Amino acid sequence: MAIDIRGLAPLLEVFDMATSVHFYRDVLGFEVASTSAAGENFGWALLRLKGIELMLNTAYEDRQRPPSPDLPRVAAHSDTTLFFGCADLDGAYTLLRDNGLDVQEPTVAPYGMKQLSVTDPDGYRLCFQWPASQQTVDEWRKRYGFEPEIA
Repeated sequence: MAIDIRGLAPLLEVFDMATSVHFYRDVLGFEVASTSAAGENFGWALLRLKGIELMLNTAYEDRQRPPSPDLPRVAAHSDTTLFFGCADLDGAYTLLRDNGLDVQEPTVAPYGMKQLSVTDPDGYRLCFQWPASQQTVDEWRKRYGFEPEIA
């Protein structure tokens, strides 16, 4: 018997909540659904976008936060990649570039996914991807129960 799981909301530790909220809300389009405190100064946030949930939590309490991120801690964030389905990768590339992010044009991975990668303000990797071939579309149909259009 399997556990009846109904969703997933990863929790990312962030150095500066305002910077991270700006990135996820103002650049990527997430909405701030809930926070740990009213106003602009909070240590935890639940973000939502089209059925996706993501939680952010400050890595330090306000009075314990060092003046700059702990580099070994942030370096470990590159071990984490969040993959997002994104049909308009060329539009995403333009949006990210227009927001001053250093991104490379989308490429097709050997396993048939067209992908665009970016790093968030805390060093977590984000990969936006979409099937690049009919074979990959067929695999998605089996895996996710719907058929994406080839971008």
